[in-house]
Amino acid sequence: MSENNNTPQPWKILKSDMVVDEKWYKLRRDEVELPNGHVMDDYYVSVRPNVVLVFPVTEDDHVLFVRQYKHAGRGIFIELPGGVIDDHEAKPLEAARRELLEETGYTSEHMEPLLEVIDNPTKDTNKIYYFLARNAHKIAEQDLDVSEHIEVLEVPLAEVEQLVLSGQVNVSGSIALCLLALRKLGV
Repeated sequence: MSENNNTPQPWKILKSDMVVDEKWYKLRRDEVELPNGHVMDDYYVSVRPNVVLVFPVTEDDHVLFVRQYKHAGRGIFIELPGGVIDDHEAKPLEAARRELLEETGYTSEHMEPLLEVIDNPTKDTNKIYYFLARNAHKIAEQDLDVSEHIEVLEVPLAEVEQLVLSGQVNVSGSIALCLLALRKLGV
């Protein structure tokens, strides 16, 4: 690929300040110099932890979804299980196993990484790690935080695509992982 004036270049960070530094939300204000020399002193970035998302398929070919209230979206959403990678977790796989177990009570010995993505590179720093969990089976009850009230849904594998295409699953990460996993599974 040849380089020309339209080839994107990284911005230079001149100054960076954390303007909100709370447990659940961090906001950074950057002063940046663009490749054309223009300086912006108010570029805000959400500093977010990396997360995992799991497409769990049970031994009898059902996919586990979680249904819960999400306050920022002001509604009840159907999503795949997942969550934040904790500081002590060295690998995303550890977090994927933990989140699946906490939210559903299920586990899997066959968890395959599918893709590492960035949800919103314009304003957010975090990555999302997608996993396919085969032969998921229940070993415990849910272990939820005080703010979580999660209903576990078992959807036949053959019905997942329609659940997504009909808009019943309308959270971008879950949509993307569903379609990737279905393709990987040849469904």
